[in-house]
Amino acid sequence: MLIQQLESQGVISKTYSPFNAIERDLGRLERWAHANRMKFNKAKCKVLHVGRCNPKHNHSLGGEWLESSPEEMDLEMLIDEKLNMSWQCASHILGCIKRGTTSRWREVILPLYSALVRPHLDYCIQLWGPQ
Repeated sequence: MLIQQLESQGVISKTYSPFNAIERDLGRLERWAHANRMKFNKAKCKVLHVGRCNPKHNHSLGGEWLESSPEEMDLEMLIDEKLNMSWQCASHILGCIKRGTTSRWREVILPLYSALVRPHLDYCIQLWGPQ
């Protein structure tokens, strides 16, 4: 009943969708930037579609379509569209191995890689992709 009252008063839209909300917010950002005599570098603006059932709509900022990206780096964290950070963890551990060992011999690096890095990359691989 409260929702119907809010819709009739025009407080919320009857056709609400996340896509419309994102477009509305992008429009607000563009108006704010224009009011403050600023411009967005649209080449650096990208869309990250998160989730399995995401319809992957195209979004625009200032009349230009934004590029879609499968993964982005934000605050030193690599985030992909599945919110999977396995590559980030594996890269971090690989960096620790590189900094912590002076030897670059295959006989030293390969067991460390197999024991410390590969489990992050192979986590539940048989469950997600059985053969």
